[in-house]
Amino acid sequence: MFKKILIANRGEIALRVIRACKELGIKTVAVYSVADKESLHVRFADEAVCIGPAPSNQSYLSIPNIIAAAEITNADAIHPGYGFLSENAKFSQVCADYGIKFIGASADMINSMGDKASAKDTMKKAGVPCIPGSDGLLGSIEEGIKLANKVKYPVILKATAGGGGRGMRIIRNDGEFEKAWNDAKQEAGASFGNDGLYLEKFIEEPRHIEVQLLGDKFGTVVHLSERDCSIQRRHQKLVEETPSPIITERLRNKMGEAAIKGAKSIKYEGAGTIEFLVDKNGDFYFMEMNTRIQVEHTITEEVTGVDLVKMQIRVAAGERLEKKNYLPLRHSIECRINAEDAANGFRPSPGKITNFHMPSGFGVRVDSHCYTGYTIPPNYDSMIAKLIVNAPTRDEACDRMKRALQEFVIEGVKTTIPFHINLMDNPQFRSGKFTTAFLETFDFSKIK
Repeated sequence: MFKKILIANRGEIALRVIRACKELGIKTVAVYSVADKESLHVRFADEAVCIGPAPSNQSYLSIPNIIAAAEITNADAIHPGYGFLSENAKFSQVCADYGIKFIGASADMINSMGDKASAKDTMKKAGVPCIPGSDGLLGSIEEGIKLANKVKYPVILKATAGGGGRGMRIIRNDGEFEKAWNDAKQEAGASFGNDGLYLEKFIEEPRHIEVQLLGDKFGTVVHLSERDCSIQRRHQKLVEETPSPIITERLRNKMGEAAIKGAKSIKYEGAGTIEFLVDKNGDFYFMEMNTRIQVEHTITEEVTGVDLVKMQIRVAAGERLEKKNYLPLRHSIECRINAEDAANGFRPSPGKITNFHMPSGFGVRVDSHCYTGYTIPPNYDSMIAKLIVNAPTRDEACDRMKRALQEFVIEGVKTTIPFHINLMDNPQFRSGKFTTAFLETFDFSKIK
């Protein structure tokens, strides 16, 4: 087992990894930018190193700074969390070169699956259903337009190194292509340091379903059932739940088997997620693989009893997985509490939190790095907290979530709490009959 792990991330995920390490008896090193010096992950780690100013490309995306921090603190492993460098093949390889264990996918795995265009080709070869589109990265606008006409509009451009909805643009005709191309490349380059784009047929109004996987170095890959991430805005997830209201036992088995097949084809090691789009006929298509822990890993933990972050660390340290899949025993929902004004187009609302009270009680969990007096910087993702509930049934989980949301007090900044309260009462959401287009017709005027 590792003696000291550096967490190359910030916010709640850094705190989440620190907690897992403490329970495993592992020392921790936090890294932070100047803007994050008051964050809780800095306070609760055994050691903390400032790695640069607020801009991500000078701190959390700076490989030399992070490696230097690991060397001066004698860390023998690095956990990248999610986002930032978590799916960066170069970073994974640099860690290996310096004799530091990267708690995530190897450079080869990331290149074959973390890179979205390569992942599609890998999945096709493994026999997993894929969405029609480019075989690799697009080389030009002209090539993209030609392919878009072949697979038929609408299409979607996606950043090959992307995530969180960044570097994505939906295009409905030739006239929209050039602007979408330029905007997507610029956003992808700024967010991930890689502006490569690929194209897919845009499947309208599907469900977004992902399968959680764990793999060890001995060739065992297991799945921990699915998560439904269909409540999203501009490809950014807002609410996740497990099990999905639309997934039957038969479909769960088929998707789980397909996900395992795809992961085994690259000898995948660690925690990862394979994401599918499911159409109205129940047919599913591979969308991408995330070769890292996901924001919403919490709900899988709640319904299976498996600590995914600890399992990540144990697998990275060479432990074997038990050869069994995990089925959901309860229902769990996660709401992302962001510093945004949902009533005004989800306008960002950074600033100082003047009052912060977290809900509690049976079946309620909050993952957060915030507190009264904490200032939310404008430089990073706007997430304040993740509110997670679990209950025996979906209806009970919705009721528990509404109660917990009403207990959550955050003053000084606007948050998405009013939106989530309204959502829990929405008849269509409560019915479970919605798609990724749900928020396009949502009545935001009722949010106060």
